[in-house]
Amino acid sequence: MDTLDFPDGIYLVDFEFHPAGGREGNLPTPVCMVVRAWPSGGTSRYWQADLEQMAAAPFPTGEEALCVAYYASAEMDCFHALGWAHPTHVLDLFAEFRCLTNGLRLAHGNGLLGALLYYGLPSIGGEQKSTMRDLVLTGGPWSMPEQVAILDYCETDVVALAYLIDAMQNQIDWARALLRGRYMKSVSCIQMNGVPLDIEVHSLLLSQWSAIQDQLIADIDLDYGVYDGRSFKTSRWEEYLVANDIPWPRLESGRLDMSDDTFRKMARTYVEVAPMRELRSSLSGMRLANLYVGDDGRNRCLLSPFQARTGRNQPSNSKFIFGPSVWLRGLIRPKPGWGLAYVDWSQQEFGIAAALSGDPAMLDAYRSGDPYMAFAIQAGAAPPTATKWTHEAVRGQFKECVLAVQYGMGEASLAARINQPVARARQLLELHRRTYRQFWKWSDSAVDEAVLGGRLWAGFGWQIHTRDEINDRSLRNFPMQANGAEMLRIASILLTEAGIRVCAPVHDALLIEAPLDELDEAIATTESLMQEASRIVLDGFELGSDVKEVRYPDRYMDKRGVVMWNKVMNLISGPVLA
Repeated sequence: MDTLDFPDGIYLVDFEFHPAGGREGNLPTPVCMVVRAWPSGGTSRYWQADLEQMAAAPFPTGEEALCVAYYASAEMDCFHALGWAHPTHVLDLFAEFRCLTNGLRLAHGNGLLGALLYYGLPSIGGEQKSTMRDLVLTGGPWSMPEQVAILDYCETDVVALAYLIDAMQNQIDWARALLRGRYMKSVSCIQMNGVPLDIEVHSLLLSQWSAIQDQLIADIDLDYGVYDGRSFKTSRWEEYLVANDIPWPRLESGRLDMSDDTFRKMARTYVEVAPMRELRSSLSGMRLANLYVGDDGRNRCLLSPFQARTGRNQPSNSKFIFGPSVWLRGLIRPKPGWGLAYVDWSQQEFGIAAALSGDPAMLDAYRSGDPYMAFAIQAGAAPPTATKWTHEAVRGQFKECVLAVQYGMGEASLAARINQPVARARQLLELHRRTYRQFWKWSDSAVDEAVLGGRLWAGFGWQIHTRDEINDRSLRNFPMQANGAEMLRIASILLTEAGIRVCAPVHDALLIEAPLDELDEAIATTESLMQEASRIVLDGFELGSDVKEVRYPDRYMDKRGVVMWNKVMNLISGPVLA
């Protein structure tokens, strides 16, 4: 498809809006909209009162028209708030700019101003843009001169879109670009749905959080003895690790690696570390007031699609309920008469690697239903009759080896994960290379392509420039992560267009909701469409899925956060609502 395929016209669209009632987490309130026909330049401006009286967009949005925006999910949110049907075709120049420049060092970022400066196009200054945006966010009322100024400001963005589409049109892969536009529409549907939260417990946590933190330290640190007041003492933590024979990664300086990422990884291997990791995360990184919660008790925030280098979503960790410590996910609770389902692809990255590499042994391992045990059996480390119950320790080591390969870990890091000598980690990694020779040949060729060709691609066109990327781990990991992102995008499109209420995408999973009497059918549809998405991306190979159901009055709970959730609930004054 090219630009000549839209006989009803191409329309450049921009809204100005603010969150309803000035509260983040609420639906947007559109303030104005400007539409510019391209390439003719005919422009129409609409103020709030005009928009609210319209039953549909005031420009063609059917099969033979195209709507162009920059960060189109925001515009689609405004369509939703006004009760308008989404345009059939959407071109998001943000997504296309990200795809075209991903991996390059951009001096001015990937926002609209950054894109204009990248192409050497005229733009308004960042300070002026910020001033006008602040005026919009006041929520009004606005004087007549202010209304004119806001409309003028809005029009500068559609003029900028005209400059951009002129500059980018010959670089656009139109078929794939329109698929990404479809995804931005689905992102809007998901953002508008939001995640239902238990606002009563959330309010209690907000009002008592400071006192709860002090009590959590006193309670949890009884088993560790590493805090002095609110100060974590690394020397005491080192003493605890030695006393409990826990090998901890160190920095080049020889000091303990105290990053949250290291705590998270070590907590997977040593369960006794998990409460301390949750406590540190809760004390240092979590600001409950930053979580966006609307008046209706739903968590809504920008999902930030395409922001990660792999093309995955990158919502704010402080604003999105799946961002902070995992125990806080206990706030997720369906409303009365409704249920939730968390549906994720089984071992998605292993399955993607098997399918894309065509490695027959790896494909067999995935189809077995337990690729970790299958790997051990294929490598000759366990008998053919072995199961995760009969050979738990062996399976655990081979599982960590598979994850180490997927994450690009070296032998030292793997040794720490499995609490074994480096020689054992080296042996496991060598067994992986011997068992899955075709996978490694494919993985090596991806690195060669990145180094020699300067780019890598996923199946539906997401790309990364690699001339500045010499990290072997990132290069090998990109095909799995980027194609996983493509798969999630296609699944999101299929589900939202089928009428499934998707509340959130979470890496390799989707959280959906439905009335209790429709939940089973919604789950079946979700699994079916997620399998279809995997077949589309993996050329017919199908990934399985796992489902976690939550029916009112139960709440969602991540097993890694159960201990901390229960501790916090026991500390809340008044009735315990766990």
